[in-house]
Amino acid sequence: MEPTAPPRPAPIKRTRVSGTWVAVIVALIVLVFLLIFILQNLASATVNFLGMSAGLPLGVALLLAAIGGAVLVALIGAARIMQLRRATKRASRAVR
Repeated sequence: MEPTAPPRPAPIKRTRVSGTWVAVIVALIVLVFLLIFILQNLASATVNFLGMSAGLPLGVALLLAAIGGAVLVALIGAARIMQLRRATKRASRAVR
């Protein structure tokens, strides 16, 4: 009689928690790179905006610009999501 192979264990399904864990690790890596970038770019730069002027480290100024861009993209994305939800709600009411 031939020995039979042991049964394979069932594959483990991915969960939201595992996805969150991966996102946290990626975010920590990105934050480390941002910290390194800021620490390597500490030379002062003059930033002018709407008649105001401030001296900031170059890395901090670029980081603030990136955050401002991300906020703008998030606002536009949120407006589009709200627009699509309203259109979906109107379409579902029309079907009833």
